[in-house]
Amino acid sequence: MTDQRVRQERSVSVRLPGIILGVGLGGFVDGIFLHQVFQWHHMLSSAGSDNIGLRPYPTDTVYGLEINTLWDGLFHVVTWVCVLAGLALLYARVTHARGRLVTSPVLWGWILVGWGLFNLVEGIIDHHLLAVHHVRPGPDQLWWDLGFLLLGAVLVVVGWLLATRSARSGFDRSGTGSGSNRRGTRSDAGRRGTDSDAGRS
Repeated sequence: MTDQRVRQERSVSVRLPGIILGVGLGGFVDGIFLHQVFQWHHMLSSAGSDNIGLRPYPTDTVYGLEINTLWDGLFHVVTWVCVLAGLALLYARVTHARGRLVTSPVLWGWILVGWGLFNLVEGIIDHHLLAVHHVRPGPDQLWWDLGFLLLGAVLVVVGWLLATRSARSGFDRSGTGSGSNRRGTRSDAGRRGTDSDAGRS
């Protein structure tokens, strides 16, 4: 098996868990900062002016805030499950040098791809198709929503380039990159050469 094939297979081994992790972590960033810290919106803060005919749940009323907080909580449950699923897949697929995964550019590249996919899917569905909330409601909400999608597209492109280029160059410091494979191949060749010498003697 060639070094390039080995690098590609080891990159694929962290692709799915990395993307799922990115979806979960991207959701947490959205929920924690935009929903809670900045309080720009909640899950149903634009209900009443949405595209599916929901009744209004104004966040300046106790009942409306309770409903929005409930849906924010359900949203965080989904992102939490994504993070757990990504970690479980990562643990199952990477069996060596797990402690060095945090420095793997291949893994972080796929995490960025997952984060970007979250922005694109959530932005298209919730902001544009359903219109149940917007990034920052107001006269400029369309630009904020488009900026959210643009950020998602940039994250996908940057993450994909980081993951694929790092995999091709063997620059995967997680302990699963081709560098360790080449060292192992040289060691095996050395041992075979020694064994051959010993046989001839």
